[in-house]
Amino acid sequence: MWWFDLMLAAAAVAVALALRPWRAVEAGGPPWPWLAWWAVMPALWGADRYAQVPLVQPLSGACLLMWMAGWPLATLGLLPVAAVVTLLAGLSPADGLHRLVWLGLVPMTLGLGLGAAIRRWLPHHLFVYILGRGFFATAIAGSLAGVLSVFLHGVPGSLQPGDLMLARFLAAWGDAFLSGMIVAIFVAFRPQWLATYADRLYLGISR
Repeated sequence: MWWFDLMLAAAAVAVALALRPWRAVEAGGPPWPWLAWWAVMPALWGADRYAQVPLVQPLSGACLLMWMAGWPLATLGLLPVAAVVTLLAGLSPADGLHRLVWLGLVPMTLGLGLGAAIRRWLPHHLFVYILGRGFFATAIAGSLAGVLSVFLHGVPGSLQPGDLMLARFLAAWGDAFLSGMIVAIFVAFRPQWLATYADRLYLGISR
């Protein structure tokens, strides 16, 4: 199924390039928290290989990067993350591509859709953004991506489908906890570090 992953990755990158997200980055470059989280993600993506325990599931971190940088720029940022984790964890190109798609692009895109639905149908309230997007959308997107990955690619090695599904479900909620916590801190102290948040929309004021 590597060809299917390649098609998904190519389509996402093509759309991201067409949107030219670098135009929104200020002359001084992106905020340092974006770069810091981006630099940490290869460690999250290769957790199972570093620990040499197949049942240990990597955290995604992609939804948080998307909340901070926006979907197009985050999509382009995932490419070097996948390249670095492939080298550091000794992955095959197909496995590196698989992680790019199912740890990065798919949960991030699902999170974007869920976030749009929350913005459309729920009240524009501060805590709706924090809990809805930062926490629940991240958890649901990660869980769905795990389910789809197992359905399409099967279970690696000697793992049992039920065990792997539970591990990925728990990893998705762990990822959501980190995302929700960081989003809450940024909303309170540095809302400008969140490309998907605006005071005028959620508070009715301009900073």
